[in-house]
Amino acid sequence: MAIIEVNHVTKEYRLGQMKSLKESFLRNIDRFRGRAVPKQEPFKALDNIDFKVEEGEVLGIIGTNGAGKSTLLKLLARVSTPTKGEIKVRGSVAPLIDVGAGLHPELTGRENIFLNGSIMGLSRAAIKDKFDEIVEFAELEEFIDTPIKRYSSGMMIRLGFSIATSVDADILIIDEVLAVGDLAFQRKCFDRMEGLIKKQGKTVLLVSHNIRQVERMCNRVILLDQGKVLTDGESEKVCNDFYQRSNEKVQSYFRKQQEDKAKIQTSGELELLGIDILDADGRLIDEIESRGMLRVRVRFELKRPLEKPEIVVGTHTTDFVYLSSSSTALFDDRPDYPAGVHEVEYIVPSFPLVAGAYCIRFGILDQHRRLLFHGETLKMFSVTTTDGEVRDAGLRTLNLSTQWKLGGEAYFATKSSNNSGKLDVAM
Repeated sequence: MAIIEVNHVTKEYRLGQMKSLKESFLRNIDRFRGRAVPKQEPFKALDNIDFKVEEGEVLGIIGTNGAGKSTLLKLLARVSTPTKGEIKVRGSVAPLIDVGAGLHPELTGRENIFLNGSIMGLSRAAIKDKFDEIVEFAELEEFIDTPIKRYSSGMMIRLGFSIATSVDADILIIDEVLAVGDLAFQRKCFDRMEGLIKKQGKTVLLVSHNIRQVERMCNRVILLDQGKVLTDGESEKVCNDFYQRSNEKVQSYFRKQQEDKAKIQTSGELELLGIDILDADGRLIDEIESRGMLRVRVRFELKRPLEKPEIVVGTHTTDFVYLSSSSTALFDDRPDYPAGVHEVEYIVPSFPLVAGAYCIRFGILDQHRRLLFHGETLKMFSVTTTDGEVRDAGLRTLNLSTQWKLGGEAYFATKSSNNSGKLDVAM
């Protein structure tokens, strides 16, 4: 028998500001006179949600902001009640769904431990047995007799999580609040959760925007969107679906906003005509595989001749974290460029970044390193990850082996050497 049953649950809220006394009076007059009064439709935070959770299952709940994740957890924790439908929870619940949830600001940390332990069904003797463990894990020995209204949000999170995970509850519900804690404590929290999952077989519901962590910890994931279940299944498959949808949204947004988002500096001596992503056969693409070839073609027009200009092409994330860059300054024999239209290619034989959306930046300087043109977010492309590929959200700037095609000839540059060389292969 399932430990949690969510049967066709809908949660509605009334939106809009409170009306003034005068507006309310006039509305009542209109109703009395039989006039039509505008009716505001309720907002459905959850719309006919239906699923079950088996005992010992670790369920991740993901989705964009406003998808209904926190609303669902509040219903499961009995903090709120559904507008329609039914929720059955068989067993005790230890929820951690908000910063300071269940903690009384006027009481000390010590008093809150006993209060929350009692609310969760522990006897006073049981709380005394667990007291030292709770305080030690929360790292609050010095502040345990201080009213928690003096605590920072991180201190409240540590106390709340320590209490929730020390109680021998059947179901542990964790919301995104852990993201506000420091990295060291987050590591402790995830270690403890893995212990509860693997050693004690607890049922855990986890909401997080850290998709990599959800995929690693959960054996099943539900993807919510606008209050509805889009996908429910094996964690890797659902997380891949979320990545794909997120990439499509980001690309759509950037296509519409590209002119506003692009950061361009120019001296007026160069006009950028276009940037394309190509496959090995020279066809236009917008998507490559992780560790596949990234081939970027840049077309530009020079208003005057340039002697041995330095050309720079690189990549960055959608929030402008630089990932890679390569410059033709490595090549002493790089060509001169007359006035007119030119085309160069920047090739990364193996682009090792994880699945996501990325952008191209391009710059050109004269031989005296005077900036003629620099632009960011000039072209967006997606990286897809093959099944079973491990993702890592910790992106860093990379030095990559790259190839260039300049003036009809191919050049290569490596991280370990400043020597240049020409390739006798057709690009």
